[in-house]
Amino acid sequence: MNFTRIQQSFMDYIKEPSRPLPKGTEARRMKIYRDLFFNNINGFVSSAFPVLKSLYAEEAWLALIQKFFVTHDSQTPIFIEIAQEFVSFLQSEYQLTEGDPAFIIELAHYEYMELVVAVAKDNPLHQGMQGPITQVALCLSDTAKVLQYRFDVQRVSEDYRPDGPAESPLNFCLYRDKQDEVIFLQLNPLAAQALGYLCQYESVNFDYLVTWLKQTYPQMDDEVLTQGCKQMLVELAAKGVVKQYLANGVE
Repeated sequence: MNFTRIQQSFMDYIKEPSRPLPKGTEARRMKIYRDLFFNNINGFVSSAFPVLKSLYAEEAWLALIQKFFVTHDSQTPIFIEIAQEFVSFLQSEYQLTEGDPAFIIELAHYEYMELVVAVAKDNPLHQGMQGPITQVALCLSDTAKVLQYRFDVQRVSEDYRPDGPAESPLNFCLYRDKQDEVIFLQLNPLAAQALGYLCQYESVNFDYLVTWLKQTYPQMDDEVLTQGCKQMLVELAAKGVVKQYLANGVE
């Protein structure tokens, strides 16, 4: 048996011990290896999704992690990427059971995005405002993410589980503040549209953004929309959500 086949039989047994024991190995030692691998994965996922874990009894949580461990072909040992793999598993491979909350996928995605924002690197081309908001190139900070969910996942806890989705989609922004804390911000429809537009482009100037918003909200008075957008961007810039884009690192 060549090395690749030996390695594969080793991993097959680690994932599912009902499979044949690899030749030349002891069941006792393989159990130690398997426990080590599984406990590492369980630790990674439990640390990344503390709110989700809190909704499950210990046995049910371990069964969910076991399903992920056995069936998902993870390609990374990196903590945050394992969290991403777990979300992908829930989205495309896992079949919900009666014991799973209906919002499991959205909650898992929300907790994963908290991690993404927490570890995101600051873009050196994204700076604080060095001129009037109406006269600079605007961009969404790399430490901010615009999200939309059906359930109010930001409120989920052991004591609160939404009975069903909200009547209309809920728009959020997760961002990292100057103290490196991840902050949750609920967005009104105008702010959500504006930030959603910004995140599609490297940079956008104020006039282009307002022109697009006027097409999106033709029922709104132009002056009211323009001033509302300006005030909203000023407030978001103060939080570090919206920044000025410096094309060459200098203005």
